[in-house]
Amino acid sequence: MQHNKKLILASQSKSRLKILTDAGLDITVQKPKINEESLKNSFLDQGIYFQKLAESLAEVKAQKISEENPEAYVIGGDQILLCSEHMFSKADDVKDAREHLRFFRGQSHHLITSIALLKAGQLIWSFTDIPELTMRAFSDEFLEDYLSKNAEAIKNAVGCYYLEEAGIQFFDKIEGDFYSILGLPLLPLLAKLRELEVIKT
Repeated sequence: MQHNKKLILASQSKSRLKILTDAGLDITVQKPKINEESLKNSFLDQGIYFQKLAESLAEVKAQKISEENPEAYVIGGDQILLCSEHMFSKADDVKDAREHLRFFRGQSHHLITSIALLKAGQLIWSFTDIPELTMRAFSDEFLEDYLSKNAEAIKNAVGCYYLEEAGIQFFDKIEGDFYSILGLPLLPLLAKLRELEVIKT
């Protein structure tokens, strides 16, 4: 499918890797060696918020890996959850996840999902999508049952849910691209890779 152009995913996200490999891309993974929370706080201290923050984090995650692999196209990604003007990071533990999900209950939140494509350390393309998801007024009993059975989603997903798994039961309404919700706006990325002749047209 590819034209002998190396493609690297600069991410620890299993969801992003699965999206790309399921789409037929031959891609390698190099995890960015950054302290994401420290970097996020640094950007916030500079007055960078929400969409620009997600875009900046996506780019920085790919930057060093791109510089070390100048022949490759490197994809970085980031996702920020915004609910009632509050920004949420991944939960630290079950207690934290419980508090997050109780806050989201009965409300809409946005997933600011950004990707950046770099080559030889230079940003050549970026894209941001912002799906909106509305949680139903689920019971405490449902919440506790979910928390007891979904440790990986609680720990690794910014919203403490995987939409493609049991997390779908939290929702009344979803507006936006499914792949963006999972963490990677796939169709715009594929279109750009075809334009660059990284994959077949």
